[in-house]
Amino acid sequence: MHRRQKPSAPEHKRDLAAHGGALSTSHNDTRSFFNFSQLVLAAGHLKSPPVLKHSKITYFEVEILDMQSKKQICIVDKVPPSSTLLDVKHKFHKACPQWYPSRVGLQLERNGPYLKDSINIQSLAVSSIITLYFTDLGQQVGWTTFFLTEYTGPLLIYLLFYIRLSTIYDQVESTKNFRHPVVHLACFCHCLHYIRHLLETLFVHKFSGGHTPLKNMIKGCAFYWGFTSWIAYYINHPRYTPPSFGHRQVSFAALAFLMCEAGNHFINVTLAHQNHSGLKACFPSPTYNPFTWLFLLVSCPNYTYEVGSWISFTVMTQTLPVGIFAFLMVIQMSLWAQKKHKLYLKRFYPEVRRKAAMIPIIF
Repeated sequence: MHRRQKPSAPEHKRDLAAHGGALSTSHNDTRSFFNFSQLVLAAGHLKSPPVLKHSKITYFEVEILDMQSKKQICIVDKVPPSSTLLDVKHKFHKACPQWYPSRVGLQLERNGPYLKDSINIQSLAVSSIITLYFTDLGQQVGWTTFFLTEYTGPLLIYLLFYIRLSTIYDQVESTKNFRHPVVHLACFCHCLHYIRHLLETLFVHKFSGGHTPLKNMIKGCAFYWGFTSWIAYYINHPRYTPPSFGHRQVSFAALAFLMCEAGNHFINVTLAHQNHSGLKACFPSPTYNPFTWLFLLVSCPNYTYEVGSWISFTVMTQTLPVGIFAFLMVIQMSLWAQKKHKLYLKRFYPEVRRKAAMIPIIF
């Protein structure tokens, strides 16, 4: 019997070199795999991330709970993954007819923001069952109805005072006193202002089908209708006194009023075209129209022109009610402009960072 002799050290090294260290590499790989296997066995099953494979789910079930009591109101079943939240609201309305889709507020978390109707239901799901919290938003009205009601009232109310009804003014005093031309001009400017608002509501502004609580429309109508009655009563009163500087003051203020009305209209048209042109979202830039050049200074020129119209109307009529109304409009418009300016800063920071909100330098 021949005993097998071990190769010498030099020969063994030459064999390893010849095979490129294959044996060492294989041994290290096996050892690493063994260690990794032991680690997996010690740790248990690896947890998969909580990502839902929506393609395998045919329908969702939406559980709707009351936000206050957390009690279940109903379950909307067989909701396709392509459905929107508005579709869920319509199915919820069929189950609970007392709640119309417009007054249903749905939240993903308690005290969280209300979800938009256009959101896809699939984006909310982490399983086949989706839990939403319900809040009754109260009676709602559409934005078009809101603005048409708010602006039609002042137009009609002012005309009632302009014709000097006998139930409002003394008939003998009304026929005796001569009307100053500024009274007729003020009626024309006031009607022009609200007719422009009504036409823009119908043909320029594009509302996304949203709604607002009925109480907001009542408050808006009370504000505009009430101030219009107060303003129209003083301007059309038989004892109304014309402005101190006469024709020059009236002409200058009327020209400024018409310029502000034109500027407001062109700005609204530009914003409507920019929002619904289908192009990439960008901050509106001035065009060849000089009225749009105000975009170079402020981010909300429509509010600037709106305030300018009422200041001009105050100078033209020189009455205290109009001055108070214009002052309140400056405050309200500045608040809206600041809020809108912050949104612009988030979306169009490079273009808006050096602009003011409504009035250059001040706001």
